[in-house]
Amino acid sequence: MALEQLSDVVQRCQALPNDSYTTEDYDVFTIAGRTCIEEGNSAQVLSIVLDEKNQDIVRSMGWNLLPPLIQVLLKKEDKNLSHCLAVFNHLIKTCRPKELLIGLLEQLEQDDPETIAESLHLLLNPLQKVLLCLGSRKASSLGMSLSSVLDQVAKLPVPHTKEQEEDDVFSFCRCCTDLTDFVRPFVHEARQHNLNSQPQNDNANKMAGDQDRAKEDELRTELLKFCMKTLSHPLLEVQLKDPDTLAVSPLRNFATEILNTLSAIGEPLPGLVFQPLLRRKQVPGFLEEEVRYPKESLACLAHLVFVHHLAADTFPSVFSPVFSLRCNMEHICLLLSRTEESRIQKGLELYEKSLVRAEDGSLPADLLEIKTFLQVPQNLVKVMTICSRHDLRTRGLKVFQLSVDKFDTEAKYNFFQYMLKTSNHSGVEGYVIKNIKNQIDFALRPGNSNTWFEGVHLLPLLRKVLTLPDGPETDLLQYLDRVMESLNLLRYLIIRDKVTENQTGIWTELYKIEDAFIKPLRVGVNMSRAHYERELHNTMETKRSKTKEESVLSVSVGDEKLPNMTSESQIQALHSALHTFDMIESVLVRIEELTEVKETL
Repeated sequence: MALEQLSDVVQRCQALPNDSYTTEDYDVFTIAGRTCIEEGNSAQVLSIVLDEKNQDIVRSMGWNLLPPLIQVLLKKEDKNLSHCLAVFNHLIKTCRPKELLIGLLEQLEQDDPETIAESLHLLLNPLQKVLLCLGSRKASSLGMSLSSVLDQVAKLPVPHTKEQEEDDVFSFCRCCTDLTDFVRPFVHEARQHNLNSQPQNDNANKMAGDQDRAKEDELRTELLKFCMKTLSHPLLEVQLKDPDTLAVSPLRNFATEILNTLSAIGEPLPGLVFQPLLRRKQVPGFLEEEVRYPKESLACLAHLVFVHHLAADTFPSVFSPVFSLRCNMEHICLLLSRTEESRIQKGLELYEKSLVRAEDGSLPADLLEIKTFLQVPQNLVKVMTICSRHDLRTRGLKVFQLSVDKFDTEAKYNFFQYMLKTSNHSGVEGYVIKNIKNQIDFALRPGNSNTWFEGVHLLPLLRKVLTLPDGPETDLLQYLDRVMESLNLLRYLIIRDKVTENQTGIWTELYKIEDAFIKPLRVGVNMSRAHYERELHNTMETKRSKTKEESVLSVSVGDEKLPNMTSESQIQALHSALHTFDMIESVLVRIEELTEVKETL
């Protein structure tokens, strides 16, 4: 029935002038033709579309047969596969590019990962041929096509390990390779336009040249959008493997091709990476520039260049490590401010690679007047303290210390002050105080004297360290790291600095430290011990009053309830707290004894 309807409509349309077909003709051709393919009569459909008398009809209506043809080609099992493939290829050669473009893009839309990969593999090459047929009008269609393709790729699971990239179960890597092949002729065209661009002298040629350049700019713009979108996804999501780990890496090759594309379309990589520092200052076009060069895409680009050394040979060697660090800080700040672990990892890697190129003690204090040099440490604190992955927290601490090592003496001094003021985390404050102790120790060695960690400049820093955030009522368990490092620093100063020399100023400051730190700390220890001893007594009494059956208790410490746990666990936790207070008191006693001994010498 469907075959007869198809034959009838084709025969009727043969007698009509080209493009004078009615809506009914289109509907009958479409429904009958699709039904024939679905019912397995693709051999007869092939005969009809190849008939020379029907080429005008095929040119106008043939693209409507794409959906069932593509379904057969995707399944690969149909006995009529060869006939369907022949019909498909003939339609791609014969039908009007505009309609083919619409039809192919509609068929790209899939949801199942396996079907997505197969659909892209099947349709990208025909889509490329169709776009190339559009001539100078292809730029906007190319942009639409690339956007659709990337939306499909975004639905595929991204391989994270070496084994996943090698196995490529969901064909993600194959899709990236297919995408590279798809875009290559358009990149080549844009490169040729770049090379052939010459100033026009006479007005007629100049007008024609302006029109050509407008079309060329449109093509470059679409390719730039593609590269920027690709950098933000998938390249910002994947962790590229070094050649030593994976000799042949499709993802690494894909990233390299994207960078090569940027260079080919007249976007020099140094200008993109250093765009935060080099961007135009004029207000007009600023928002356009923000859209044209998305910050996440530029951050990914910087990571590819500085961490994986892709296209590193395009960077002039005149850029100093400090200049490169300044440019990368905005990228690092953005990556570390995100919650996604892939972005945090890239931010840490980029920060580390940017820092290692600078010499120890080479970063001047005026860098801390730049906003990102203060924001990045704040973001690092969040990574070190609340990131769920232990390896990222550990790496964050390593990079934090590396950044400290790169600052000069004045910068270290200012940085420590800033971190003590803003970190709001006892562990971080304790780590900073430990660094301060190390800097003082270095300054007190022969030949290392400096004005920042001795005498007059040091005292304001010591006052910030040797204090309790909430006086005697400070939660000593919460601030344990800070308190213990402060005590260790004070003990070190008393041992290391002689009363007669007083290089650090500690001996003239000691009476103030006694009032501002030692006395409130002793009161705080006594208050805390009394509170915890009372809680311990109450817990043990409650346990004795209960039956032998295991009980679950809820104990309050301060204004907060400890988590529900067995009475034995509660007692153990309370004993641990009391032991902590004993430890603090023992250091306090030792400091007082040392002070008395040193003052009598």
